[in-house]
Amino acid sequence: MTNKYLTIYNTIVEQIKSGEILPQTLLPSENELTEHFQTSRETIRKALNLLSQNGYIQKVRGKGSIVIDVSKFDFPVSGLVSFKELGQKMGRKPRTIVNELELMKPDGYIRQQLQLSGKDQVWKVVRTREIGGEKIILDKDFLNKKFVPELTEEICADSIYEYLEEDLNLTISFAKKEIVVEEPTDEDRALLDLDGFHNIVVIKNLVYLDDASLFQYTESRHRPDKFRFVDFARRTN
Repeated sequence: MTNKYLTIYNTIVEQIKSGEILPQTLLPSENELTEHFQTSRETIRKALNLLSQNGYIQKVRGKGSIVIDVSKFDFPVSGLVSFKELGQKMGRKPRTIVNELELMKPDGYIRQQLQLSGKDQVWKVVRTREIGGEKIILDKDFLNKKFVPELTEEICADSIYEYLEEDLNLTISFAKKEIVVEEPTDEDRALLDLDGFHNIVVIKNLVYLDDASLFQYTESRHRPDKFRFVDFARRTN
């Protein structure tokens, strides 16, 4: 049987996510919630504490509980998740626009990142990610042709990782990540909805297979207002 405070927590979370309770509004007082849910004040406090811990409300002394804007999309900093998988978790239908797909000789920077020779070729894939009618992510991927012999626009529009794992039987294992904030490039401004924004959050990934082969370099360029990057960290002795 689910604890009563969890039921209340889940009810309020659904109301916040659906927009029934708007950001920056005050939740009813503890007394009002106690009466509404026909429960004890202690149970309401447990539900409110959980809402606060998980980033749905901010408790303000003398005011009450203010609802935080949760229209940002959570991106796991330490995880390796495809955009398609993230879209499924968000419960939203994102759209991927393939701007560029070409097999090319890498420039000096990409050759250095992927530790390639002058003879190696890479797939360059540039994709815009649209959620809720807004173009908010630009993904630029460079994949070593040695590991990915073929790539099509259809695959890129759906999920490259799904193709690599299910069709090519590759096991994507781990990534090294760097997060920086930059000024938007002309390409960013052309392919994303950036009116009024003067910065962009860039996640640079070096992605490895299970045999520690480096096969992909990617830059995921995010409009800063729509994303929060989340991780779980534990202090070690």
